[in-house]
Amino acid sequence: MATPAYPNTQLLIANEWVDAEDGKVLEVRNPATGQVIGTVAHAGIADLDRALAAAHRGFKVWRDMSVYDRADIMRRAATLLRQRVDDIAPWLTQENGKPLAEAKGEVKAGADIIDWFADEGRRVYGRIVPGRNASTQQWVIKEPVGPVAAFTPWNFPVNQIVRKLGAALATGCSFLCKAPEETPASPAALLNCFVDADIPPGVVGLVFGNPAQISEYLIPHPVIQKVTFTGSTAVGKQLAGLAGQYMKRVTMELGGHAPVIVADDADIDLAVKVASSSKFRNAGQVCISPTRFLVHRKVADAFIEGMAQYAQSLKVGDGLAAETTMGPLANPRRVVAMEDMVADARQMGARILTGGERLGKAGNFFSPTIIADIPVESKLFNAEPFGPIAGVRVFDQLEDAIAEANRLPYGLAAYAFTQSVRNVRLLSSRVETGMLWVNQPATPSAEMPFGGIKDSGYGTEGGPEALEAYLNTKAVFVTS
Repeated sequence: MATPAYPNTQLLIANEWVDAEDGKVLEVRNPATGQVIGTVAHAGIADLDRALAAAHRGFKVWRDMSVYDRADIMRRAATLLRQRVDDIAPWLTQENGKPLAEAKGEVKAGADIIDWFADEGRRVYGRIVPGRNASTQQWVIKEPVGPVAAFTPWNFPVNQIVRKLGAALATGCSFLCKAPEETPASPAALLNCFVDADIPPGVVGLVFGNPAQISEYLIPHPVIQKVTFTGSTAVGKQLAGLAGQYMKRVTMELGGHAPVIVADDADIDLAVKVASSSKFRNAGQVCISPTRFLVHRKVADAFIEGMAQYAQSLKVGDGLAAETTMGPLANPRRVVAMEDMVADARQMGARILTGGERLGKAGNFFSPTIIADIPVESKLFNAEPFGPIAGVRVFDQLEDAIAEANRLPYGLAAYAFTQSVRNVRLLSSRVETGMLWVNQPATPSAEMPFGGIKDSGYGTEGGPEALEAYLNTKAVFVTS
């Protein structure tokens, strides 16, 4: 099947796709080739004002619609997203680099998330509270907080929008998204499904441009009542601080540095298979990617050898090629960051078992890398790599591994492999993380909470808990 031509991307304002008022555009490059494949409109302040006005009007319509009518529109959009996967996924691969199979999986999962939130919105309940006397009635009402400003990253350009979008729309909020300039076509295709599903004008909007300018304008703006962001901890702290100045509700899903604890009783074949496939998904550019591998001395040699063999078996290349199992990094900066981490580890005496170098002269390719005997002081064990590098350290006592897992200020995700019920209980109660997966890969389903603690953010983007961040609670007292 021929690959669909990559489109130029416009702004979405009041259900119309429009150019920036001043005509400014940015180039979009394919990370596998480094070549320009399209453009994206660059919004200025005038464009943001139009988008904000549309979101304000859209909210007034959407909040007053029946929850059942809102759910019907969301489900129609999800159906369209599934039907268009063969167009959207190749665009996602061209702009992001991930293998086509991963891109298709992301789009299909996005449709499932929309469906789940559409149904969950019907279960936003208030309650009746008995009064202190017979003439008093008391009840609690849940109301949408208002127009939402969302800021989303390039590593999962569809998935990271739908988690925010689903909760916002299900609760009656309008949604204005600043999506990534590096990967604009797939977010645009996602929101176009809602336009084609006849969502009222202004309920969804999409802008691109200068990230700092847009966030500094949208967050303080009186139209915006809720801010949600996925990205680095450093930027998240800046945006949370800005939102705090204006008393805006926030959800922050920030960086991680996920530990993997492999106990002495672990099923090593399972641990190698699951940890390796999770590590190299999207070339390691995943916020919940396993990064710090803590392996019991008894099983360390077998685990390290297995991971090295897995890494060597990966086929690195253009994500559109059928044989590719790992694509490029998103931009040249990520390649430089990987080279710097490998050089630091080598200087500290670590063993580079496989990989550790840039691949080819075109595109942003880096070899899948396994590093053993990594010092705890290394850059790799202190800064999130966000790339295809795994560092391994051994431990003798499970308590020591837990202490190392908790040493950093991050707490987004963690993994463990053990066949002991005692170990599972200890890990689940002592590892400081928002999400823990034991003997399995990450399964961030719509119905389960998704979010971190400590410097990895606050709030959640999954499960019924996610809806609370988009709702105001009102207490009503009536005496007759």
